[in-house]
Amino acid sequence: MSTHIAYLDGPRLRRSLVAACEYTRQQRQELNRINVFPVPDGDTGTNLALTVEAIADRLRRNRDRDVSTVADQAAEAALLGARGNSGMMLSHFLLGFAAQLRGRRRVGPRGFASALAGGIDNLYDALDDPVEGTILTVIRDTANAAREAVATDFVPYVEGLVDAARKSLERTPSLLPVLKEAGVVDAGGRGFVHMLEGVLLLINGDPIVAGDDTDYSDVPSAVAEMEYPADEEQYRYCTEALVRGERLPASAVVREELRRHGDSIIVVSSDTLLKVHIHTDGPEGVFSYLRTLGRLATKKAEDMRAQHAAARHGGGHHRSLVRRPFAIVTDSGNDLPEEIVRAHGIHVVPAILVDGGRPLRDGIDITADDFHEKMRDADGELPTTSQPPPQAFVDGFTRAAEDGDRILGVLLGSGVSGTFGSAEAAARTFDGVPVHLFDSRGVSVLEGLMVLKAAELAESGMSAGEILAELARVRDQSGIFATVDTFDRLLHSGRVGKGQAWVGGMLGVKPILSLTDEGKVGPVGKVIGRRKVLPAVMGLLEDRIPAGAKKLRFGVVHVGYPEIIEQVSAALRARYGDVDILTGPAAPIFATHVGLGAWCLAYMVED
Repeated sequence: MSTHIAYLDGPRLRRSLVAACEYTRQQRQELNRINVFPVPDGDTGTNLALTVEAIADRLRRNRDRDVSTVADQAAEAALLGARGNSGMMLSHFLLGFAAQLRGRRRVGPRGFASALAGGIDNLYDALDDPVEGTILTVIRDTANAAREAVATDFVPYVEGLVDAARKSLERTPSLLPVLKEAGVVDAGGRGFVHMLEGVLLLINGDPIVAGDDTDYSDVPSAVAEMEYPADEEQYRYCTEALVRGERLPASAVVREELRRHGDSIIVVSSDTLLKVHIHTDGPEGVFSYLRTLGRLATKKAEDMRAQHAAARHGGGHHRSLVRRPFAIVTDSGNDLPEEIVRAHGIHVVPAILVDGGRPLRDGIDITADDFHEKMRDADGELPTTSQPPPQAFVDGFTRAAEDGDRILGVLLGSGVSGTFGSAEAAARTFDGVPVHLFDSRGVSVLEGLMVLKAAELAESGMSAGEILAELARVRDQSGIFATVDTFDRLLHSGRVGKGQAWVGGMLGVKPILSLTDEGKVGPVGKVIGRRKVLPAVMGLLEDRIPAGAKKLRFGVVHVGYPEIIEQVSAALRARYGDVDILTGPAAPIFATHVGLGAWCLAYMVED
């Protein structure tokens, strides 16, 4: 019996988008290999894979029945996870697509065509200088084909869209001379075609086989054959940022200001989010401007010339494989916000929680907020936490090796966990690409700040030795303070005795903990009453941060105590000015040892 699909509802759109994203993610190496525009830096496949991975991860957790809600969720995930030109354009297209479906429970082919048209109109409006022969052209031609088709069944309808997209892709070299010179089609456009092909595979019941098994060893890389286009691309840094705020300016206003800083400008916005892509020689000037608009949630600046050199020469590996110079790996105890992890393409190896004999992967099967609720409602034992085993790191290194020519692992301090030793054991047996490990000597968001610093240094074009030396320098002048509200979890973990816990609880003692130079946990102060904790921590911070230090970053996380975030952030800004502060809930591996009401403040001195 032939399949007939008359409409899309929430579950059908969700399954279609997940299939589209998964199939596209598998093609990352092929897309990197042919990525020659706007710069032959071989990262379109990686950037698009990370963008669609963000969409798929969000939708896998979604259970909405309305097509409009699923479309909104996909668009928001794309906006948060968008990387590179193609990822940014895809996210803006999906925002327009979702806007056309607003309020709809289900949609037929005609309504779907209207949504595609709304998406492409939204995309053209977002671009400062639309260039034909790119993903833009392929999406527009597909939307036009959808509008012209007469169908009541999505099966032949999608087949027609795939055919139209493939034909449009074949024409891209005639529209963009650099593609014709390299003998390739546009990488972003091919990525969009793969998304449609993934939907068709789902409709036809064909398997989407995990992994890209194509052997590229005898296939020349177009990137390796191309010189860097210094005459056409005058700016060096591919710069991206995400701003959060309640009264953000219109995209057109932001684009106008950014023209002073560079080109290749894309500005994508929703009610409370603003995502920016620009090629510039002054990333810090761009970031300074964006801070005047709202909270700068993420920022990155990649050296395109360094990327191009790495893509051409491959660090000694086969030149047909196109990867970034470095892939960053860490563990799930880092407490970085998800948007930062996605912005920098950081690979996270999850710790394991065991709940009644059932293993849960930290950050995948259970979130930090979920764990805090479980702590609040727990009548008996909480799930136990366990460091990732060596095999989990081998798996993480294998995934990271798809992206990077070298792996840099920044991990939970060896003084508090065996996680670093587990990663060392994995690195000794891993023979994919070189692995460099760095002991953060930190926990929670202090580790996270070091991970973020490593990602930024890698994006700047530094060598492995330079990155490790700079991380060591910064680590030695950074630190963390933590405080607990009750002694229950410290008692449970054996870090205090019953007598200490009883006396501390009776007197309302609030201990302040920190890490020694060796990365061990130790007390550095105590106060009586919750209200005295923040002033005491700020005093300790004053003693630790050198006078005159200007390049500072902070992180604040909590365990079931979200209101403390604004209090600590306000105190930090009152003392140190408009500094970057990473905030969020503490991961289970930290929360389970300190208990509800605990919070910590990490600082990083970079000058």
